[in-house]
Amino acid sequence: MIEHKNTIIAIVLSLIVVVGWQYFIGYPQMEKQRRDAQVKQQQQEQVQAQPQPGSGQAGAPATPAPASGAPSVPGGPAAVQPAAHTREAVIASTPRIAISTPRLGGSVNLKGGRIDNLTLEQYRETVEPNSPAIVLLSPSGAPEAYYAEFGWVPAAGTTQKVPGPDSLWTQEGSGTLGIDHPVTLTFDNGEGLIFRRAIAVDDHYLFTIRDEVQNKGSAPVTLFPYALISRHGTPKTLGYYILHEGLIGVMGNDGEQEETYKKIADKKEVHWDVTDAWLGFTDKYWATALLPNTDAKVHARFSAGEAGGQPTYQTDYLLDPVTVAPGASGVADARLFAGAKEVSVVGVNFPFASAGGYNQALHLNHFDLLIDWGWFYFLTKPMFLALDFFFHLVGNFGIAILIVTVLVKLLFFPLANKSYASMAKMKAVQPEMMMIRERFADDKMKQQQAMMELYRKEKINPIAGCLPIAIQIPVFFSLYKVLFITIEMRHAPFYGWIHDLSAQDPTNIFTVFGLIPFDPTVLPLVGSFLHLGLWPAIMGVTMWMQMKLNPPPPDPTQQMIFNWMPLIFTFMLASFPAGLVIYWAWNNTLSVLQQSAIMHRHGAKIELWGNLKRTFAKAKPKLPAE
Repeated sequence: MIEHKNTIIAIVLSLIVVVGWQYFIGYPQMEKQRRDAQVKQQQQEQVQAQPQPGSGQAGAPATPAPASGAPSVPGGPAAVQPAAHTREAVIASTPRIAISTPRLGGSVNLKGGRIDNLTLEQYRETVEPNSPAIVLLSPSGAPEAYYAEFGWVPAAGTTQKVPGPDSLWTQEGSGTLGIDHPVTLTFDNGEGLIFRRAIAVDDHYLFTIRDEVQNKGSAPVTLFPYALISRHGTPKTLGYYILHEGLIGVMGNDGEQEETYKKIADKKEVHWDVTDAWLGFTDKYWATALLPNTDAKVHARFSAGEAGGQPTYQTDYLLDPVTVAPGASGVADARLFAGAKEVSVVGVNFPFASAGGYNQALHLNHFDLLIDWGWFYFLTKPMFLALDFFFHLVGNFGIAILIVTVLVKLLFFPLANKSYASMAKMKAVQPEMMMIRERFADDKMKQQQAMMELYRKEKINPIAGCLPIAIQIPVFFSLYKVLFITIEMRHAPFYGWIHDLSAQDPTNIFTVFGLIPFDPTVLPLVGSFLHLGLWPAIMGVTMWMQMKLNPPPPDPTQQMIFNWMPLIFTFMLASFPAGLVIYWAWNNTLSVLQQSAIMHRHGAKIELWGNLKRTFAKAKPKLPAE
């Protein structure tokens, strides 16, 4: 059975893919649905138990001091309102300065001076161009509150009055916050300190904040600058093992730090004293991050608490104290990234890559890790860069996938050529192999020895057939990862009915492509298997044809496995991104053409059409003997 080692390896790899998919994707999805149901039930119970707005029953999570003698960063608002109002009503209830750029919309809250209302104008919730823009930040009191806050805290044991979340700032001048149009807010504490906050925004997703305090009193004042990002309620996450969603940062020499919402809720708090750091929250496509100056010494922290009957999560940092003499001023600079995780904007560290983004422009410490390239970044990064390069040439990511597939085929052509050539030679010596089996039918040891001698004589590598499969696995994974994590692939259309390469094929052959007005996926038990798009079906046919290119294995069990494998893969890949299915179908087609050409050149008989005819040939019924 040595000549079928490649078959066994292929089956093992296929099983690894199936089991791995179930373990890392299927099972987490079921767990996520179960957890979502529990969370939804808990939230409903909490809403029923929460006081109505105006009752004054709210509090903030307690936060320990970051270091001896130093104050703590505020643990959120002084009074967290239960999310009983709509987002629009909460926004309308406070005075604001509008934010308007081609990429961003929203407003700065003059109450608290927070950046707490932000929409991403170039990204929509669905592929429909008129669907609502993506909401990134929302104010406290709104559902799923998510905001950034900057300011000062007094030294421990002192009583200086500093602006807080309820303090009302005043805008100097007028106008909207936009590109090349910063705004300045002021606050007078009435005790000799005047606070001034200048906010600027660039043409992408970077806010620059300069906080200044002017001391008009008679005694020096010591204050600590801080910045925080806070989220109220546990955000909905996809729950995939290959994607981190939650708290993230790079803490100087301590490297990348990641915490899921569940883990930080268990730990309550983790902190670092470092320089050259950044920290924030990451979702699949969107993120917020605090970017202190790279030479600033920061006390950085991830924390979780509870306020207003709901969990809260926070990333924050505290800088070294600033002492302001009478008649003098002190300043603190901060930066906030809040937007889409576009590779060209965030940056990517890779040889010959031109996408430096903020990572390079601001000399940040591996800011490209905001995008989860994974452990196999040496595969996923070049895969994305290649797709992005051809996209800018042809204007369609689907065509870019087809081109990259051809290039991968050409790159590994020497290996594939040897593999298919070895398979062709093995077919040519099949009569001799059958004779060896018959001659040594009762002596397996001599049979194996004779087989090996035949392989050496004909220069055949019996396991060479597994090379094309082994090559395809890392390419498949890297493309899957790129389609899954990069926002460039989100809502990227192909042709025809594929409007989003990162989503599954929307058609379904079980409804005759929409002619039957019934959704079979809602059926119990079997419903999840009753969504099969046209592209997965095409992929299954190409895989089946590739299998039929070789003669059927003599072993009946292997024949059964090979006959069912295309069907299993067809249904398994039906829920995968359409771009991945298109790649697999195109790759199968190229493999059939490549293998046929190589086998023909080596004089081996091409079994494709003969095997197809035998598959569809009807067996003649045997008449009973009379």
